[in-house]
This record gives sequence, structure tokens and C-alpha cells, in this order.
Amino acid sequence: MSGMVYGDRKQEVIDYEIWPKVVPVGQETVLHVRNLYPLPFVVEGAPFGVCVMPMEGLGHPWPDRFAAPVVTRYEQGGIRVSAYFAAEQEYIVEIRPLAMGPDGAPNLAEGTDAAVISLRVFALEADLFARRPWKGDIHMHSFHSDGRESPGFVAASCRKIGMDFMAVTDHGRYAPSIEAQENFKNVPLDMLICRGEEVHPPENPVHMIHFGGSESINDLMRSDPEGYFKAIDAYERKVEEITDPAIRRHIASCCWVFDRIRAVGGLGVFCHPYWKVREGYHIAGGVTSWMLENKPFDAYELIGGYHKYEADSNTLQVARYHEERAKGRSLPIVGVSDAHGCAASPLFGWYYTISWAEKLTRETVSDAIREGFSVAVEAMEGEVPRAYGPFRLVKLALFLIREVFPLHDSLCDAESEAMFAHLRGEASGAQGLERLSGGVPQLYERLWAL
Repeated sequence: MSGMVYGDRKQEVIDYEIWPKVVPVGQETVLHVRNLYPLPFVVEGAPFGVCVMPMEGLGHPWPDRFAAPVVTRYEQGGIRVSAYFAAEQEYIVEIRPLAMGPDGAPNLAEGTDAAVISLRVFALEADLFARRPWKGDIHMHSFHSDGRESPGFVAASCRKIGMDFMAVTDHGRYAPSIEAQENFKNVPLDMLICRGEEVHPPENPVHMIHFGGSESINDLMRSDPEGYFKAIDAYERKVEEITDPAIRRHIASCCWVFDRIRAVGGLGVFCHPYWKVREGYHIAGGVTSWMLENKPFDAYELIGGYHKYEADSNTLQVARYHEERAKGRSLPIVGVSDAHGCAASPLFGWYYTISWAEKLTRETVSDAIREGFSVAVEAMEGEVPRAYGPFRLVKLALFLIREVFPLHDSLCDAESEAMFAHLRGEASGAQGLERLSGGVPQLYERLWAL
């Protein structure tokens, strides 16, 4: 797993610490670098040359980047260098130990590229710099529908793999998501556990995720079926231009559901349009096209929980996303695992969302998704993670996956162990959660230049 996450940056990420890792565009920022393991050849006061280069500014021929480096010295276990970041992109910070000349000054001509330490930072414009990246999965199941584990186990398992927000969304059931919240209601928890459900309207094959709302849409339909059908009749009259009666009915039902989700403060997600079943795609093409053109939902399930042999479905969902974007349509997106088990399911952790919000709350995470500040991530076992969405966010997501999330996820893993202990009724669980509380926010405070 670590090789997949770090790729060719594994050694530098493990051996060296640079902070901040995320810096503002248009400002001079002081970078701090510290080796996490002793370097016996480095002594106090030893000179180093530092070059800060924009990832998108190399060009040809290859520049002699160490012809005029910034010279600094190793002091108190590390070095400091000030740099100006002119544009939003990733920057390479290369550091090379320098030899001392006869006069005691650093000799820029001596040194070897083999000794170069290559670290990375990312500069952001103000709108994105003010936000933090939160990982989440909002489409999962417990044993209350067709999953394998309890809601509390699902929540703790999510934290173990680095999720910052989650919801149990059982088929037709809202109560299991409340159970997950209740399992941890009296302990400090950095992960956001939200309410949710997968909504299955009568006589409508479309699946919809309701994330975060205060009441159940499934319960509303079950409590008043006659009222539901009357409401759908009224919604059909709003889309009379659709000539196919079956498609018109399905669309009317979806519009009613998404309106009800919004009415209770939830985020409505249009799910897996290219899911293949024996009869073909689970949703009629006419329904999918109308939904993407008119967007009655809040977010499109761009990357869903498909097995590797079903990868064509995600490929089609991504291709359709790009086609809709090329037509000028805004399309907020999420990535979800749709996992029906955590301990033994191959889908769990393969797909997730990164939502950039100023703080971690249900409202801010949902609003960020609605506003287009999210990407869908595909991280199938044994493969390099891929991010999908707006270009600037994808560039940033790939940097975070490689340079920041390994640190983030190690904190989440420790917190998950305390969550599991709390589920078992052990006092050490609540004590551990108290001790670990605030770990990720503190990490982000250190890694972002404030």
C-alpha cells in the first residue's frame, strides 16, 4: 500500500519533513526542512544550496538549477529558506549539501546531484488556500440492509483508512446512520459521522443517495404512499414534454426525491447511471440524459463502487462527465465505494471523495461539493490512485495523495483503534480518543502556511 501511495516520492516523504507544504500564491514564505533520521555527514553550520522550481516551468534545455542557488546553513537540526511562489502549481524544492572552500565559504562548484534531496510544496490561490481537504465516503452499507458489519464498525473502519466524513446509507433505511452516530455520541471524535440513506422510490429503478438530511425520505414515502403517488402525478405534469410515459414517471419521481432531500437539509446524489445488470444499464438512457441536462440533484456519482471486472461503468461515467462539461454544464461530483463490507470487501477504500471546505462540518462539506470543490478518487488495490474532476483540483489532489495524506492517514489509523476499543466497551477507547483529539486539524495547521 505504501508503495502505491508514495510512488517515486516514497523515500523523501518518509525521511524528510518540510513545512509548510501548502503555501499562498504571491507571497514570500519561509520553508522549514528537517531530516527525520540522523544524517551523520551533516554538522551544525554546514552549508546547503536550495533551488525552488515550478513544476510547470522547466522547459528545455535543462537549466543549470544549481548555478545560483539560495545558500543556507544547517542549524538546530534543519534548514530554513525563504521563497516566492508566483503561480498556483506544485513546486520542487531541491536541496544539495555544499562543500566548503579554502576561504571557509560554500563552494557552489562542488557537490553532486546524487546528494540532492527533492521535496515538494504546492502554491494555491486564495479561494482554495482558505479551504482544507477532507476525505469521505457517503455511500456504504451495514448489516441492517445487505452489508456485513454494524454501523459503528463501518464508521471506525472508515477512520482507519483515512476518511474524515462518512455516512452509512443502507437501502431504504435511515436509522442505521443514526446508530453509527449514537455509537460515538459521548466521545471526542475528529471524524464527521453523518446521517444518510439510499432512497428507493416505488416503481422507480433509479437509486439516489441522501446524505446529511435531518429526516428520512424512505420513511416519508412509506408513511404516506398515497400522498407520494399524488405528488408524483403533479411532478409529471411539470415534465409533460417527455413523451415516453415510463421515463417521464421515473424523472418525476427523482425530482420529487431530490426536492425532499433538499427540504430536510441533505445532499442528493444521482447514483451509478451506467451500472450494468442483466437487462442492460440499470437506468434508462433517456432518464440519465434528462438528469444530466437539467440537474435536479446536487451531485453526480462520478466514480462508484464497481469491481475491477465492472470498470467499464466508471469509465463511461467519467466520459459522460467530460462530455457534459464540454457542453458548458456545471456538474458537482463525488466518488463512493458503495461497499457492502469493510473487513473483507475489495471495494472498501477503493473509491472516495475529497471535498475542500474551510472546516469539517456537514454543511460546509456538502456546500463545497455543491459548489464544485470536490474530486472523485479511484484507488483500486495494486494500482496508482487516480483523481477525476476539475483540472486544478485534480492536480492538487494528486499532490495531497502523494505528499500529505500519508501523514493524515497515520493519525486517522491511530484514532480508529481507539474507536474500535470504544465499540468493545473498553475504557481505553474514550481515553484514547480524548488523547488523539485534534490530530488532523493540528497537522493541517502545521502544513498550511498561516
